[in-house]
Amino acid sequence: MLDDTIIAVATPLAPGGLGLVRLSGDRALTLSQKFFRAKTRRSRIPARHPVLGHLCDPQTEEAFEEALLTYFPGPHSYTTEDVVEISTHGSPVLLEEVIRLGIEAGARHAHPGEFTLRALLGGRIDLLQAEAVNDIIMSSSLEQAKISFRQMEGRLSRRIRNLRKGIIQILSQIEAGIEFPDEGVQISSEDIARSIQKWAAEVDQLVQSYDLGKTLREGLTLVIIGRANVGKSTLFNALLERDRAIVTPFPGTTRDYLREPLRIKDSLFTLVDMAGLDNSSDPIEQEGLLRGRRLAAQADGILLVLDASRPESETDLELAKKYRNKKTILVWNKTDLPQKMGTGWLGELGTDLPRLEISALEGHNLSGLKAKIHQVFVPERKRTEDVILHLRQKLLLEEIGKSLGSSLQVLMQGFSEEVLAEEMRSIPPLIGQLVGDIRTDDILDQIFARFCIGK
Repeated sequence: MLDDTIIAVATPLAPGGLGLVRLSGDRALTLSQKFFRAKTRRSRIPARHPVLGHLCDPQTEEAFEEALLTYFPGPHSYTTEDVVEISTHGSPVLLEEVIRLGIEAGARHAHPGEFTLRALLGGRIDLLQAEAVNDIIMSSSLEQAKISFRQMEGRLSRRIRNLRKGIIQILSQIEAGIEFPDEGVQISSEDIARSIQKWAAEVDQLVQSYDLGKTLREGLTLVIIGRANVGKSTLFNALLERDRAIVTPFPGTTRDYLREPLRIKDSLFTLVDMAGLDNSSDPIEQEGLLRGRRLAAQADGILLVLDASRPESETDLELAKKYRNKKTILVWNKTDLPQKMGTGWLGELGTDLPRLEISALEGHNLSGLKAKIHQVFVPERKRTEDVILHLRQKLLLEEIGKSLGSSLQVLMQGFSEEVLAEEMRSIPPLIGQLVGDIRTDDILDQIFARFCIGK
């Protein structure tokens, strides 16, 4: 695959001021010169210095665009191969014509993510950095972009490689005790235990960071639940700041569910409005109830809306008890009306759920509710803290953590050094999969299929 030269548009294929076409491979410069004519006659194209010229159809020699060509000789390029970047106006028609001419000259259209894949295979970046490249392109918030940038720069990779260095150091101590018993080489169980505990804590911190990473990268699903006519749809519209759901004074207006994106600070949420969770004999409402309960069970968080202008009911208590073990906020709605709902029944929940009083209709305390949502559902972190953004990374780190835990247990239970060494040997291959030193084609295909084609 690396023997040929590839070409692709590296910018969005949509009208714009600028567009960029990239070629990578041994023949990148030679092929590009078949349809690029420098304005100033020169014996060769200089490295890393933009050259102004025209794009021409080799068949007719007719120029159709003015462009800049920049040549990056390997290995000091993004892919570690010879790379040529051609900057044109951002017309999809022009960009597609450049691609056509490049393919006609002998290049192959790049697969999604193939430029970054070549950078990985060329040793310029590892798998964590490759994933970060796509993350920064697809980032949904500035905070995620900053995290992805740090990972693209190699910060997380260095941390993982330090982990591997620590594990290998532990293994070398154990192996030395096994291989040279007559030399008086002895291992200190206390020192080994402290080292294992140190690295286990390091891995656990990264695993725990995934909750925040998922929030930043994919967003969290928040479901608005409650009895019929408590103001769920009104709250849904108020949080979105537009009339998305139909609102009437009559119970049961919402029978299915609606979902819309909602951004609070740097975090993305999917807000779901659905039918009231009251028992009903109507078959349509029963289907709405079934869907609603399924959504609530799968949701990352719950906004349980209560009508403060009516006395509490058994349904209110049942719903609060049902979801008390999920992250839930009790939303005391309709505070613009005389209050009839007490708080004494909350003691039956056996837990302190966060509670907030609002009026969705009047817009009272909605900013407070948004702040509470962010506080309850988005994990806090230090600005310099590393965050795991991918489930693949989390699962591998969990496996590493389990192996470290098993190793510590083997050590504490007094098993032989051979058994301890065998347990520890399972960790470096897992780290290799994490950073991409050990890779399989199916993993690479899965990761790079998500990439923008220009990268």
